[in-house]
Amino acid sequence: MAGGHWAGAGRVCAARWLRGWLLAPAPPGARRAHAGAADRLQREYDVVVIGAGHNGLVAAAYLQRAGLRTAVLEKRHVLGGAAVTEEIVPGFKFSRASYLLSLLRPQIYTELELQRHGLRVLPRDPYSFTPLLEDGSPPRSLLLGNNRAQTQQQIAQFSQKDAQAYPEYEAFMESLVSALDPLLDAAPVDTAALGQGSLLQRLSALRSLWPLLRAGLALGRQLPRYYEVLTAPISKILDQWFESEPLKATLATDAVIGAMASPHTPGSGYVLLHHVMGELEGRRGAWGYVSGGMGALSHAIAHAAAARGAHIFAEKITFLELIPQEQLPKDFVQRIQQVDTRSPVTKINVAVDRLPSFLAAPNARDGQPLPHHQCSIHLNCEGTHLLHQAFTEATHGHPSSRPMIELCIPSALDSGLAPQGCHVVSLFTQYTPFVLAGGQHWDEQAKNAYADTVFDCIEAYAPGFKASVIGRDILTPPDLERIFGLPGGNIFHGGMSLDQLYFARPAPSYSGYRSPVPGLYLCGSGAHPGGGVMGAAGRNAAHVALQDFRHL
Repeated sequence: MAGGHWAGAGRVCAARWLRGWLLAPAPPGARRAHAGAADRLQREYDVVVIGAGHNGLVAAAYLQRAGLRTAVLEKRHVLGGAAVTEEIVPGFKFSRASYLLSLLRPQIYTELELQRHGLRVLPRDPYSFTPLLEDGSPPRSLLLGNNRAQTQQQIAQFSQKDAQAYPEYEAFMESLVSALDPLLDAAPVDTAALGQGSLLQRLSALRSLWPLLRAGLALGRQLPRYYEVLTAPISKILDQWFESEPLKATLATDAVIGAMASPHTPGSGYVLLHHVMGELEGRRGAWGYVSGGMGALSHAIAHAAAARGAHIFAEKITFLELIPQEQLPKDFVQRIQQVDTRSPVTKINVAVDRLPSFLAAPNARDGQPLPHHQCSIHLNCEGTHLLHQAFTEATHGHPSSRPMIELCIPSALDSGLAPQGCHVVSLFTQYTPFVLAGGQHWDEQAKNAYADTVFDCIEAYAPGFKASVIGRDILTPPDLERIFGLPGGNIFHGGMSLDQLYFARPAPSYSGYRSPVPGLYLCGSGAHPGGGVMGAAGRNAAHVALQDFRHL
């Protein structure tokens, strides 16, 4: 099973045939040496989860909760896949890959009692800040938050019409998300089972149609509009609602984030929907920071699994590629080889000795964080044409000269992440190709040149930023693949285009979490419902595996 938006690979396999394996339990998130653990080894497990990404940990927690003896094997020294906290610069704790939380399914919060196991989420309000580069004194900015009147006032700077339309737009998107929501928590319809087996088996398979039918009934007369959002470029959808470019570009970032796509790419609307599906403390679409960094979420899930008896072992290598290709059906291998895993993302983690001070919203004299410092700060987002231009450069093998930047400062709300007066800065940037023009690979010179471009852009919005930098960690698409097991560096484990969703994720006829190998299940972001720190794939796959166990 493979695990995470930003989650390392993970697999679950029925493991009665693993008798004789030496798997040691380990405290969640801790480094464990192989020596000295022999007195805690077991010779037999019912289930082995390969990869301790957040989805793999979720699957382990549910399987152990159901009474199956479960072990988790992780090759890195930390748990969580891409949902980890790492001290890259001494004294600075970074959410090194994934950096925000919203999409985790509410059932998982409740059923695994994650708050009791230490999870604490810090909601953000306001949540989005877009400063502009312009000749005005001072430059304008767009601040979006939960206060409707204040948000409309901010939008009205650019368009009174857009300010009036914004609440209706939010309600429209909410209706689509509410209809889709039930599809996230169940395996896709088993189309093969509908046409084969006994009458009883076919009738049983019909039950899997219910979430899909319920989604259609919920949409009702809005179905054609929903279809358009799914299939059209997000630029077309936003043009129907708004006229101001800063607002459209800010909203469009959620449609292209993590995707090698432009706002003008058909189907980009679904990625936006995917990013507004989550909720935080009951508020739909809200995003927040995890206290202690994203690794604290993974630790909470691991604690929930370990408290029920699961054994979790870090720094454990299993197979080179897990399954030899000759053991798999040829059509399956071909389908997997054809999955689009292109990634536009380079993540840069930065330690700074002071908060960035933006020309559009200068810092207070005492240097304390202001409301906009807790936001996702969108740079180079004055218009959708800039996002398209950045995308076009990357498609020709060139890192964007004016990249799309989402800058977050989690230490503005979580001061324990950095020394006093200092901060950790997360830069989620795109567009960068996996392989550079002319077949050239990323080397240190290329990585630093691109990071310098990013820092020059930030400096234009916040003079003094470059002088505040203490250290930086640059993760290009090849780095994200090598360190976190993200195919092609893709944070979703494969593009979230319509041809790679639901029935077709990871491949047609294999969307129900069962792999071609009996007893091996896919439980990560490469499976339905896709990327994001959701846990849905892990939970759903565990339920499918449990159904199969009951029939053994």
